Amino acid sequence: MKPTNFDRRRTLLRGMLGIGGALALGACGAMAPRAGSSAAINPRLAGGRVSVRWLGGGIVELATPDYKQIAYGDAWFWSNAGWTRFNVPKAAEYSSKEAFAQYVRGKNPDAVFVLLTHDHGDHIGDYFEALKALADAGVPVMTAGQSDLMRAPNGLVPEFNKADLDNTKIVVNGGTGINFGGTGRHGAMTARLVPAVHSNFHTFPAAGFILDIGGTRAYISGDTDLYGDMKLVGERYQPNVAIICVGGGPNTMGPEEAAVACQWLGVQHAVPVHYAHNANVLGVGAGEEFRKAMARIAPSIQVTVMKPGDTQLIST
Repeated sequence: MKPTNFDRRRTLLRGMLGIGGALALGACGAMAPRAGSSAAINPRLAGGRVSVRWLGGGIVELATPDYKQIAYGDAWFWSNAGWTRFNVPKAAEYSSKEAFAQYVRGKNPDAVFVLLTHDHGDHIGDYFEALKALADAGVPVMTAGQSDLMRAPNGLVPEFNKADLDNTKIVVNGGTGINFGGTGRHGAMTARLVPAVHSNFHTFPAAGFILDIGGTRAYISGDTDLYGDMKLVGERYQPNVAIICVGGGPNTMGPEEAAVACQWLGVQHAVPVHYAHNANVLGVGAGEEFRKAMARIAPSIQVTVMKPGDTQLIST
């Protein structure tokens, strides 16, 4: 039987739809770069070095080897209870605001960056006093945090005022801080705000940071649970090192989840923090639990377990 005009038109239409669908699929594929591909937004850094010092709880000091660039993940220093359970005496330079300011000024840094993840006491406990002490000592200090928390009248502005600090001068971006997807710079350091699944007394979002320092890119988790978009954070920013909370309990993820987080982030090195500082978190063994979990889940990631006051120079 001879094909009708209808049959011919139907065959032609099918061919056109097939070609159009193939082109559309090809275009979609081109728009979706793989993690680690040459099309990644932020190529992974290499050849850098950063000094990491754990100060107990979730607090870390990050610095270039010459200490010209110094960053703090949160600010709970002389009030920090995270040393006691390790039977480690608190380092003298973190025993008071005066000693802290003298220590940092003695490093003669070009820039000091204080990164505030959220406003719970074990993260913000000495924040305003530390900023004031550094500023009064002539240290080139700036701070960063979630934008609304930093600038809103119902955020931290009254606390800045009470501490005799002008948030428009000491907070990056003219006092506006950083919002998700945004950037803040101080000295040779660049900070980006990333989500954290956690709470905040002032109701503004808790956060973590991606910090470029010394040719290395560090993920500072703050307090958080494991969440799926950590994969996107890893793909987008390509961090080298994770400073990761592992304390478990009623408030944050524990060692197993933290190991999965590091796998999703794609880091090469991880430092467990935020444990053994109060009754709501795991004890001194949580760091080793994290190391064991990482050995099972992502054995290629190097883990450094510290005691408060320890320092590790990490090369990437």
